[in-house]
Formats: sequence, structure tokens, C-alpha cells
Amino acid sequence: MKTIYKKPASIGVYRPNTYCPGCMHSTVVRLIAEVLEELDQEKLAVCFSGVGCNANGTFGYIDIDALQIPHGRACASASAYKRCNPENLVFTYQGDGDFASIGFAESMHAANRGENITAIFVNNAQYGMTGGQMAPTTLMGMKTTTSPYGRTAAEHGYPMHMCELISNFQAPSFIARGTCTSPKNVRDTKKYIKKAFQNQLDGKGFSLVEVVSACPSNWGMSPLKCLDFIDETMLKEYPIGVFRDK
Repeated sequence: MKTIYKKPASIGVYRPNTYCPGCMHSTVVRLIAEVLEELDQEKLAVCFSGVGCNANGTFGYIDIDALQIPHGRACASASAYKRCNPENLVFTYQGDGDFASIGFAESMHAANRGENITAIFVNNAQYGMTGGQMAPTTLMGMKTTTSPYGRTAAEHGYPMHMCELISNFQAPSFIARGTCTSPKNVRDTKKYIKKAFQNQLDGKGFSLVEVVSACPSNWGMSPLKCLDFIDETMLKEYPIGVFRDK
């Protein structure tokens, strides 16, 4: 029988999956591994991640070099590494708090400088590992452990749209937002990741791929309900598609 789909060789067999059922980190990690294999970059790839579920996505699951950076400093550290090692494919793997909150300045300035790195940003609208607190991306009215009555504009401000914000800068070469709620959306997200990595290999500068994701544990929903919530609610706030492709 002809094999038409198999696990990427860079995904190790020595670590069990510790993600919560329905978490999309595992899907995104799989897509990264597939793209690295297709581009023949497993030996040259270096990942920078911060603190949280995003760090679990790289350490132990994909057999590549990876560094865990103080919370929010992934883009700054990745920028420095890439400048010193231009032959490597350098990317960050970050969540809401890491990329859009404590690391907001680092993310913005790396994008504005046009650093030749790739940022992969998983947006599940709250802080996953640390207890489900409100994040910059939390939707209006959405309840979290630090907004138990729902997010309000008067108290918390409005959700931050990172793709749209970074699209205001001249330097970035590729900006896209995807999700993993259906086979089509998974394929599109993979295309975005591959395009972002290829742009880096071509020396085109900064790329951002945001992935609107689920957190069943902190949302208090079943994995299937999470898919509906993303499609019916989150994507209205965070529409998917390509924002820039130079």
C-alpha cells in the first residue's frame, strides 16, 4: 500500500502528548514540522519560545534546536541570533501574553525593523498555562479568571489585533492569520507557515503567522464546542486571510 501521509521525521517518539484534548498547539506544531521537512530545514531551524503552553510546543516534540527565552523576549532574542547566524531559519513560537502583552514592544520593534525572522503567534484569547487570565486578545464580554464578569471596554479596553497593527509597518514581508477548525483551514495555515519560512530563506524580512486557536480547559468547553466558538465568534473579531504578501 502506498503511503500518502506520514508523521514528519523530526517529531520525536520519546515524549507523550501533554496538551489538553482539543488544544490546537499540537496541530500547529505538526504543521511546523511538516513545513521544515518539506523545505529541508530541520537541521538549520532554531526556535525561540517564551513561557507557557507555547514552550511545550517546541521542547521535546520537534527534534530541532530550541531556546526558551524570558517571557516576552522571543522576538528580541531571535533577532539577535539571526543577525549572528544568518544561515539558520529562525522562528519564534509564542502565545497571547508572550507576543502581544509582555512582549508587545519586542514584537513591534522586530517587525518594524524588518528582522529576517518568522513569528508564529497562537491566539486563544487568554493565558493558557498560567490559569486562564485575560489577555490583550480576549474578546469583549468573554469571561476569564481575571474578568469574571466579562471583558468591558471601560475597564479593560478593546481586543488587540496584532496582524492589523503590524500591517501598518512598512518593513514586514508577509502577514497572515489562519486557524485549524477544518481541514481547509489547516491546509491554509500550513501554506501561510510555509510562505513565511520561504520568505525568510529568500531574505525578505519579517513574517507573522497568527493562528486563532482553542483552549478547551480554560474556556470550559468541549473540543467540538470550541470549534464552533472559533468559527462563529472569534473569527468575526479576528478574520482569517493574508494581510500582506510582498
